[in-house]
Amino acid sequence: MLEAVADALPTIFREVLPDCGLVLGSGWGDVLNPEAVLARVPYAELAGYGASTVEGHHGELLLMMLGGRRVVAFSGRRHYYEGCGLEQVVYPVELLRCLGVRTVLLTNAAGGLNPAFLPGDLMVVEDHLNLSGVNPLRGPHRPEWGPRFPDMTHVYDPQLAETLLRLGGERVRRGVYAFSVGPSYETPTEVRALRALGGDAVGMSTVPEAVLAHACGMRVAALSCITNLAAGLGGTPLSHEEVLAESAAAKPRMAALVRAFVCAI
Repeated sequence: MLEAVADALPTIFREVLPDCGLVLGSGWGDVLNPEAVLARVPYAELAGYGASTVEGHHGELLLMMLGGRRVVAFSGRRHYYEGCGLEQVVYPVELLRCLGVRTVLLTNAAGGLNPAFLPGDLMVVEDHLNLSGVNPLRGPHRPEWGPRFPDMTHVYDPQLAETLLRLGGERVRRGVYAFSVGPSYETPTEVRALRALGGDAVGMSTVPEAVLAHACGMRVAALSCITNLAAGLGGTPLSHEEVLAESAAAKPRMAALVRAFVCAI
C-alpha cells in the first residue's frame, strides 16, 4: 500500500536495511539521544498520513544511528480517536514493512489498572485486550499482510519481552495492555471490568499497530509508561498534563531501556 511512499523517501532510507523500527507514543518522543540523525521527514510530507494533532507527539519520521544500530523512528503517532481511519493508525507499521524492517518496538503512555503499579513504572506488554471492535485487518484480504486469519497467541515476541525485562531493572513490570479507543478516559466501572478481565494497564493506541505488525511476520515488542492510576484508583481527576509530566520524570529510564533494547536485538 505504501510502497510508493517508501520509494519517495530520501534514498538513504533504503541504502541499508534498518535494524529496528520504533513508534514513539505520548512522552516518548524526547527519549532518544542518537549518535546521528541521518534524515528526518515531517509527517505532513508523508502522503496519506498527516501531521499529529496531539500534544507530546513531535510528528516526524527519523532515520538515525542509535547504539550503533540503524533505526527508523516515528516520533509520535496518529490515533483512532483523532477521527482518522485505521489506515492512518497503522501507517507507521505498513511503511516500516515496506522499508524491510523486521523488528518493531511500540511505546505508549498508559493508565495503571494493576494496584501494584505506580506512576513512573514501565510495563513490558506481554498480551493485550481488544474489546473495541477495531481491527486493522478488517476488509479485503491483502496477502502481503499474511494469512486471512492470523494466530494471535504470541503477538508480542516472548524473547524480545524477556530482553526488555532483563535490561529494564526493578521498576519494569510485565502485564496485559487493554486497548480503549478514547478520547475520553475510562469510567471507574470500565476500569474494574478491564482489571477483572486481566488487564494491567489501559491506553488508546498500540494494539492496532501490534496486530498488523504481527500478522505481517514482524517481531513485536511494546513498552508502556504508567503515567497515572486509572479512574477510580487514584484520588484526582485524570488529565493529559499528568501523562506528559510523569513521562518527563521517567525519561532517563525510558531512554536507557530503549537504547539498551536496540543494542541487544
